[in-house]
Amino acid sequence: MKDSETRQAQGGTRWRRFAAMMVPAAVAAGGIVFGMANGAIAANITVAGKPFKISASELDGDGFKQYGGVVTTKDGKIVPVAMSEIGEAHLTKLCQSVDASVPGLPKIVLTINAGDGGPGKEAVAKNLLIAMESLEGDAEFTNINIGKDASDLGPAPAGSFGQDATHVNIKDLEQVARYTTAGTFTLTGLKLKVNVGAEAKECF
Repeated sequence: MKDSETRQAQGGTRWRRFAAMMVPAAVAAGGIVFGMANGAIAANITVAGKPFKISASELDGDGFKQYGGVVTTKDGKIVPVAMSEIGEAHLTKLCQSVDASVPGLPKIVLTINAGDGGPGKEAVAKNLLIAMESLEGDAEFTNINIGKDASDLGPAPAGSFGQDATHVNIKDLEQVARYTTAGTFTLTGLKLKVNVGAEAKECF
């Protein structure tokens, strides 16, 4: 009880097995292009037909914002997503994987690993923007505001749902994403590998 009271006094909120999908129905129905407005996602960006997976033992970030959005595939499919912005994020034991299999061939998975060198050697992303389909982990937010008008946080329609926090910490992060961009992305200890057949395993 004391631990819970202390966290509340400090403005922290802990959500066990956090799942983030802030996509109101109005976004998918009528706000098809707002995610491309004002540079949140460049209008010339067309996302791949397949999502990719990202995991990390810990994400620690400052300046968190989240609101609903959409991305579009090459064939014109519109995919609702949760847009998450983090001013600066430090990721420990980062893994990114995508299933690159081709019909008629053994399974192929491309993996990228980084940030496994201990304290001070995490992967670091600045001005990070993620268009995600799902997110799970053990999350703690500091000074969180839930239910803000999303248009005050990013290129979202007035009246739609948003939230922000000064700080976010997520342990055991597992995320399915459609698009990621960052001002800079420093991948300490980068390892990229094409895995085929029995070794073709994704991050989770």
